[in-house]
Amino acid sequence: MKKAARDDAPLAGVRVLVGRARHQAGALSSELREAGAEVVEIPFIEIRKPRSFRPLDSAVKNLDSYDWLILTSVNGVEAMWARMEKLRRIHVPERLLVAAIGPATKKAIEQRGATVDVVPKEYVAESVVRSLKSKVKGKRVLLVRAKVARDVIPRELRLAGAQVDVVEAYETVVPKSSRLRLRAVLANPRRRPQVVTFTSSSTVKNFVQLLGRRRSALDGLLMSSIGPVTSATLKDFGLKADIKAKEFTIPGLVTAIRKALVTSKP
Repeated sequence: MKKAARDDAPLAGVRVLVGRARHQAGALSSELREAGAEVVEIPFIEIRKPRSFRPLDSAVKNLDSYDWLILTSVNGVEAMWARMEKLRRIHVPERLLVAAIGPATKKAIEQRGATVDVVPKEYVAESVVRSLKSKVKGKRVLLVRAKVARDVIPRELRLAGAQVDVVEAYETVVPKSSRLRLRAVLANPRRRPQVVTFTSSSTVKNFVQLLGRRRSALDGLLMSSIGPVTSATLKDFGLKADIKAKEFTIPGLVTAIRKALVTSKP
């Protein structure tokens, strides 16, 4: 691995593969480029609308009946507010308490004029549960999330005495157009990355599916993970999280990559 060329470009000479959804790659790619890295963008996930918006629309129409709203991603925020606009519901009720899984989700909610009451210390489902389980007994909770997601939050909050409604706001699918691009990049010495970024379990699962049986193409690549759930998913697929973010955010992931790769200063 090349050493840092200068303090303001610690990742100079490092090529990083960013696998976020196309419309969300910007923030991660931008921070990596600011650190001097060469970025290759190939989306591992594609965000799609659910087959039906009926459950989400019903929840939006009945927001006044809920005590808590939990949003676990920016995608969920965007989908929910799009339906609110469609249904001409301008604001969430003042009495409705809102929990966001992390700072990016919090920012997206606040940009739409709503107040976020709870952000857990760690940006994972288990931490959401720890933050809320003493507050939800006898309360109605609306969880807006992806079609396929871990059931930690609804299961644990129900055990804590909450009535939890889970609504699918979007789904993630494998972008088939990325298969040939990924394999071509891994096979090309001039474009082959040294680091691959994973920002969710879905990016890991889809990456493995896009790769197929060509595991040998991963030799020498460093896998970087945004958090413990993503790291666990890598392990489930026989891959190692070589670089782990201590703060489970995009800036935290970039910081971890910098620390791992910058072995010395000139």
